[in-house]
Amino acid sequence: IGKYSIYNPKSVVESIVRNSFRNYWTSTETYEALKDYIRLDFDGLREKVTSMIAGEKVRINTAKFQNDMTTLNSADDVLTLLVHLGYLTYGEINSMGTGKVWIPNGEVRQEFINSIEDGGWEHLMRSINASEELLKATLDMDNEKVAQMIENCHNDNASIFRYNDENSLACVITIAYYYARNKYIMHREYATGKGYADIVFIPLPKQTELPAIVVELKYNHATETAINQIKEKKYTEKLQDYTGEILLAGICYDETKGHSCKIEKFQKL
Repeated sequence: IGKYSIYNPKSVVESIVRNSFRNYWTSTETYEALKDYIRLDFDGLREKVTSMIAGEKVRINTAKFQNDMTTLNSADDVLTLLVHLGYLTYGEINSMGTGKVWIPNGEVRQEFINSIEDGGWEHLMRSINASEELLKATLDMDNEKVAQMIENCHNDNASIFRYNDENSLACVITIAYYYARNKYIMHREYATGKGYADIVFIPLPKQTELPAIVVELKYNHATETAINQIKEKKYTEKLQDYTGEILLAGICYDETKGHSCKIEKFQKL
């Protein structure tokens, strides 16, 4: 939380005792309880859960929570309970006393995925299952395939998010590239150059053969506009020391819900 890393003592101890590294905490109980809670039909709950799976932090009001596991009347009540149960982290409290919640790590994120694999979340799971193919198409610089796959993901999940909204598109992108977390660290609103890049993919230490990727999202603009903004605002500046290639990706859509993509290699000066 903040500058402090979070870990689970049981997982550390079990890894040492068994001389085997894996997710021990989540095996101490079934994910059925988590599944029951996140499937409750409260307004806004599905959008918030989807955003957190995508790596987002969502606003929460904990004031009405009744401190029990049965009096649940809103999405905020469910998320507050999941904080108590250890599935979510709570922090970033503002002056009004409200804070944000998020999924703390990949171990817990996988439990959320397990909980939505069947029953009512088919569109989201279809996007997640296609994410490995999307990453490959991106690395192959297959503009048409990338645009089509992102359009499919956006349309599939349009009922969850506001469609004509760049922030919502950014969340859709992080869902569409879910598999990329196995090879990259993904940053939203990455501070670099003269502003903030929408999404930046930085290869994990053991994946240095992969290119970094800088993504700029635009609504009702040409893909060239997005690419030019990356260059003009020097979004690649903090990645200059990276020894591999850098891919620039402009992803756009318009009022017809058509998506386009342009990917090119960044040429270092």
